Amino acid sequence: MTHLEKARELRACTDKHFNCCQSVLVTFAKEMGLTEEQAYSLGANFGSGMRCGSVCGTLTGALMVLGMTHYPPEEADSFRRQFLEDHGEISCAALLKKSHEAGIPRKDHCDGLVFDVVQMLE
Repeated sequence: MTHLEKARELRACTDKHFNCCQSVLVTFAKEMGLTEEQAYSLGANFGSGMRCGSVCGTLTGALMVLGMTHYPPEEADSFRRQFLEDHGEISCAALLKKSHEAGIPRKDHCDGLVFDVVQMLE
């Protein structure tokens, strides 16, 4: 199973909720040396922009993956800049506002960010 397939499976799951950060972390748990349960727990409070509309959970999760897989800080900075360039914002609240104004349902918006970040990490 590819990382993208795994992320799609997690986002389609109906018996357990995976927030945006958890969806990224669980997808890359093996590469980080974590179990899926550990990755799920780690990301629990980082969905919905750290539970307060702050930095997007997908970006937070991606930066955790980069850190845990020993990417240099410069590459993490580059990743963050690319996310900002691609999406125009890094805050969950601002991203959700833009998608709402464009008529994109929240789940579709968040799924799209998860899938985009997973592909960027690959």
